[in-house]
Amino acid sequence: MVEVTADLHQVVVRHQGRVVADHARCWAAATTVTDPAHVAGAAVLRRAYQQRPHPGTKADPLVRDLADYDRAFAATRRPH
Repeated sequence: MVEVTADLHQVVVRHQGRVVADHARCWAAATTVTDPAHVAGAAVLRRAYQQRPHPGTKADPLVRDLADYDRAFAATRRPH
């Protein structure tokens, strides 16, 4: 949870009493204001995420082929 306070000129965001964002207030309607430093930081994090291996890309060593159980218990398919 964060606490957001705003006056006519500033918007301040606090988390557990610590200021985590402090920006000039923008009064334009339907406008998104993005700090260029945030865009650059997001690009770095995005590249790092895209370059790392994702879970599930390697074979799971705990998954067995069901045919292993058929062989282990001598289960054979009988013709009808």
